[in-house]
Amino acid sequence: MSIYDLIIIGGGPAGLAAGIYGARARLKTAVLEKGAVGGMAFTTREIVNFPGFKSTSGPELMKTIAAHAKEFGAEIIKEEVTEVDLSGEIKIINTKKGRRYQARAVILAPGSQPRLLNIPGERALRGNGVSYCATCDAEFYTDLDVVVVGNGDAAIEEAMYITKYARKVTVIVIHDEGIVDCNRASAEKAFQNPKIEFVWNSVLAEIKGKGEVEAVVVKNLKTGELTELKAHGVFIYVGMVPGTSFLQGQVELDERGYIIANEQMETSVDGVFAAGDARVKYLRQVVTAANDGAIAAVAAERYLEEEQSFKEEVLNADKPVLLVFWSPANSESINLAGSLEALVAAQGGQYKIVKVDVSRKKRIARKYGITDIPSVVLVENGRLKAQLSGNLNHELIKERFKL
Repeated sequence: MSIYDLIIIGGGPAGLAAGIYGARARLKTAVLEKGAVGGMAFTTREIVNFPGFKSTSGPELMKTIAAHAKEFGAEIIKEEVTEVDLSGEIKIINTKKGRRYQARAVILAPGSQPRLLNIPGERALRGNGVSYCATCDAEFYTDLDVVVVGNGDAAIEEAMYITKYARKVTVIVIHDEGIVDCNRASAEKAFQNPKIEFVWNSVLAEIKGKGEVEAVVVKNLKTGELTELKAHGVFIYVGMVPGTSFLQGQVELDERGYIIANEQMETSVDGVFAAGDARVKYLRQVVTAANDGAIAAVAAERYLEEEQSFKEEVLNADKPVLLVFWSPANSESINLAGSLEALVAAQGGQYKIVKVDVSRKKRIARKYGITDIPSVVLVENGRLKAQLSGNLNHELIKERFKL
């Protein structure tokens, strides 16, 4: 089986953007997506906040981005990933169809899904009045009546945001009157907002409409009474579920199951990156997902280049290698790197010197546990043989490395 340079798990905005950047960098790239290409964005009726598109539909935008990725050579493959082994140099990805894929680098972009109420009408009217994102859809309900389900921070804060557009916002709360799960400051603001009305001790039982939302049925938990309310939109905030169940034990996740990654989209595992709604982040939108994908693909490309270069220069070197870890901000390390080159040359070149700028190659520094600069590491036949850090001088280095 051929080995891909880059496999992207998830074909939403993050995965497709990563596919564009990966394939354009001439990496052998595949995007694995279990459902409709485009992820949650594909279910959005109208998108008006993606730069360059005054108004477009989710399916239209996602098809355009997918076509862009294909034009650069990315393969888009319909596969559901069930199991991965990301620990080795070559990453293993197994799918529901029983296929196995291999890659030198992986971008995790499985997205997240709103936790559903699983009530009549919810799935049928999703994208046609049923929404899980006020930032995406609130303005479509200008001067109309809207229902919000939930009482946590997201639900109450989004309800207040919707009041910028809607005529009336009815919040359905499962608790007794006055009790909400959100922070107190948001609760007090919501209680004082004249556009917000609360329905207590209740849950949403049904969403009605032919083609679009027209009304909802609310059930009182104490009396069992069913009440029908007219509504043009329903916003549901009972939590999100990241699509990361297959990643347990593979990369570091937070307590909610979201992938922890840094600004370069690097996860806790070398060669594995994260992008989009499944990672810990501040804002989950199509444009921020695409941004993540671009960064992750560029980081993956540089990782692969660095790995190849390190393998050729250090691990496969025909003589022992002295790795000198230095930083442009540390004058002692700069001087040491220069003097070591002269020292090794005077010894007849029995060692090879490779300088590692820790400001740019943090991953290699982590690989050898480098915390102090300057540091010198001896690698022979690909294996660590000796290491020195801190206040270094020629005599100490000569003695430790037998120069």
